[in-house]
Amino acid sequence: MRVLVTGASGLLGGAAAARILAAGHNVRTFQRRPSRVEGAEDVAGSITDPRAVASAVEGMDAVVHLAAKVSVTGPLEDFRRVNVDGTRLLLDTARTAGVRNFLFISSPSVAHTGTAISGDGAGAATPELARGHYSATKAEAELAVLAADSSHFQTAALRPHIVWGPGDTQLVERVLARATSGRLPLLDSGAALIDTTYIDNAASAIAAALERMDSIHGRALVVTNGEPRPIGELLAGICAAGGVSGPRLRLPGGVARAAGAVVEKAWEAFGLKDEPPLTRFLAEQMSTAHWFDQRQTQELLGWKPEVSIDEGLRRLKAHYGG
Repeated sequence: MRVLVTGASGLLGGAAAARILAAGHNVRTFQRRPSRVEGAEDVAGSITDPRAVASAVEGMDAVVHLAAKVSVTGPLEDFRRVNVDGTRLLLDTARTAGVRNFLFISSPSVAHTGTAISGDGAGAATPELARGHYSATKAEAELAVLAADSSHFQTAALRPHIVWGPGDTQLVERVLARATSGRLPLLDSGAALIDTTYIDNAASAIAAALERMDSIHGRALVVTNGEPRPIGELLAGICAAGGVSGPRLRLPGGVARAAGAVVEKAWEAFGLKDEPPLTRFLAEQMSTAHWFDQRQTQELLGWKPEVSIDEGLRRLKAHYGG
């Protein structure tokens, strides 16, 4: 296939593009800065630019859409312009251009309402209940993508959960930076079970989904390693791999969630641009269980994780020279 991968300058986008290339497909990448994916045709542009999007989509058989605005702060309109309007533009342009398959890379946060998730499947995206601008706009975009599914234009959504690995700035670098400065809290006893996804597994799942669009179109599927761990154990493992001390702060989960809501409002009210020390969503993620039943995902994709959590932590330690 001729496959367009958007957002390939990011960790997951680049890994997914490389995996699709390795499967024997022709790959074109599309993002604002060079992807540096060896063997891919690299095209610069924004998914909010109709002319650039039309050029990128031309001649493609499939689209894997990862480009998004990812942040815990910022005006809602900035998130909507990229995550909703950009996705709709890409979706409509791809359909008009005769693209056959459109795979949207979403997030389990689109269906997260703050309560514990213990062995659930992929619930319906709920923009009105999602926590934060990122989650709400990704939820709206996912609904638009799935609504466009048809026999001649197959669409699906894949939701990798908490992707991490060497080079990760979203989770690993933030954990290490906060631990180094003594600002990494452990909420309650740190016993809440969470599941995550090692980068290689997330990339291989995307490549597998692209091959199985005939079976999964019209669906949303959550992807994880399938190895729930207590969050305190996982944070300690990441800190050890990075050569820093683990969490020293202890906070009650309820206090942290209330404080996170206050901090969010303050950041929004004063238009602060730096990352807040705590948000409601972060506090919820660190104090409630969130792990998913992977049986349907693995069966539909014909896929299983290749790298365990323990092996991922060993690779992360090697990355940091340990």
